[in-house]
Amino acid sequence: MSQLSKTMSASFNRRFYTFPAFRADVRQIFDHMDDLRRAARGGRVSKAFAEKIMLVVSSVNGCRYCCYGHSRAALAAGVSEAELQNLLALDLGPFPAHEVTALTFAQHYAEATCQPDPVAWQRVITYYGEETAQDILAYLRMITFGNLLGNTFDALLSRFAGKPSPGSSLWSELSVLLGVVWMPPSRLILRIFNRKRSGTNVN
Repeated sequence: MSQLSKTMSASFNRRFYTFPAFRADVRQIFDHMDDLRRAARGGRVSKAFAEKIMLVVSSVNGCRYCCYGHSRAALAAGVSEAELQNLLALDLGPFPAHEVTALTFAQHYAEATCQPDPVAWQRVITYYGEETAQDILAYLRMITFGNLLGNTFDALLSRFAGKPSPGSSLWSELSVLLGVVWMPPSRLILRIFNRKRSGTNVN
């Protein structure tokens, strides 16, 4: 059964955010915002390929919201229904050689909780080149952030259904979800302020 069609089981065992991890990832996302902008504009990773990469991570992490949203986006970008089902099932064998290296790394990245083997990462750099590898990493960071937010929301729903997640708490789940309201905007304002200050200093 694919992650897209799974519902919450008796025990919630997906990865989710704690508040310290969420805070660190918000900082990381904004620190690397230019990387994501370059990835989106550079054209080195096509829209369809980026969606495939993000679907692999979403399938590993079990985020039903990202699986649904990126399945629709992948189909719109030209990914076939057969490819979509393979991605959700993590059956990467049928994909062409120029995609498999990134897709298998995406699976490894998610399974290794964003701490991939340096040898595996070097393989991506060697195969695609430094710029394209960094584009792939930008997509991996972004989708992981979305996955864990979605899973944290589901952890809260599971708690309300009487099936709390081991290792989590109501306070942790609420602090993360409320943090979405104010932390990203505050980081964005800080980023704009720092850029303006840097421009003033240069002049």
